[in-house]
Amino acid sequence: MRLPLILATVTLGLIGSAAARADDLTIALIYGKTGPLEAYAKQTETGLRMGLEYATKGTMTLDGRKIVVITKDDQSKPDLSKAALAEAYQDDKADIAIGTTSSAAALADLSVAEENKKILIVEPAVADQITGEKWNRYIFRTGRNSSQDAISNAVAIGKPGVTVATLAQDYAFGRDGVAAFKEALAKTGATLAAEEYAPTTTTDFTAVGQRLFDALKDKPGRKIIWVIWAGGGDPLTKLQDMDPKRYGIELSTGGNILPALAAYKRLPGMEGATYYYYDIPKNPINDWLVSEHQKRFNAPPDFFTAGGFSAAMAAVAAVTKAKSTDTEKLITAMEGLEFDTPKGKMVFRKEDHQALQSMYHFKVKVDPNVAWAVLEPVRELKIEDMDVPIRNKR
Repeated sequence: MRLPLILATVTLGLIGSAAARADDLTIALIYGKTGPLEAYAKQTETGLRMGLEYATKGTMTLDGRKIVVITKDDQSKPDLSKAALAEAYQDDKADIAIGTTSSAAALADLSVAEENKKILIVEPAVADQITGEKWNRYIFRTGRNSSQDAISNAVAIGKPGVTVATLAQDYAFGRDGVAAFKEALAKTGATLAAEEYAPTTTTDFTAVGQRLFDALKDKPGRKIIWVIWAGGGDPLTKLQDMDPKRYGIELSTGGNILPALAAYKRLPGMEGATYYYYDIPKNPINDWLVSEHQKRFNAPPDFFTAGGFSAAMAAVAAVTKAKSTDTEKLITAMEGLEFDTPKGKMVFRKEDHQALQSMYHFKVKVDPNVAWAVLEPVRELKIEDMDVPIRNKR
């Protein structure tokens, strides 16, 4: 049954606390609405609002309180993110915060949650350190972490006789991703030949691409360059333009947002693993999300839309179980909490509060009637299929 469209009644983009009453349940979204990751941030907000609508059956009330969403743009800058989160907790009296988009900004936010003794649900930043060495007990993450990305991709492409080289951005997201990928790849019997890191602003990949080709071209068996990248630059297209096939080299990467998947159309048959593609999960929540998103925006939901939706489902499930927004009661309720999402079941692991979740091994299919590459499912990599390391020091 179609839930009533009520998003117009949700308080939009509040800065400050004037529109929130003392008895409201205030959720703060900290995100990089402007800057290099704005596409991701906007999807997160859309998913969060739709998820709250779905989880509350359209009432936008929880524990007898009206839900008010306030948003704060941190421009993906760590210093701005810390200030925005502190303002949300202290001035806006946010009960729960969600965010942020950039891993560097999210890492800066962790201490703010601890200082204020308030819950921060990290979505969608993925650096392992967030639920690893930099973690504290107030941090829960619905977004996948670098290890989940890496393990699923390593399982998808790693086999004995395969040689892999990696290209990543030179900051926490890229370096954590490669570190986790190396660890996971070693268990598959594949060999890692080289690692290359480039600044996040890189647009010319000629030199780094040639170094990767040189590292792989004389290796026997299957040779793959695995790319982990976020934002602009389009390294996949740039590497493809350099004709890796002349050396028998394939390209591989994880999933991405739909506009980025347009570039994957040049790579039919490419394999990898993804966090979400709208046509893969089969469950009632995803059916609703896909249907409603299509009606409202004339497009399917994207990668980070599912993430924002999942964060909303987690927040509602936590408050419902705790019957409170008291921080200590929420922590007790959330450790080990199972909750439903567009991807199916997620579970907050008690040890590090990372949400364990399915990932999807895919193969690229080109459909001339679809603007982006279709990610055909090869298999679902379930929670029990991935041994995600616990990296904190709890």
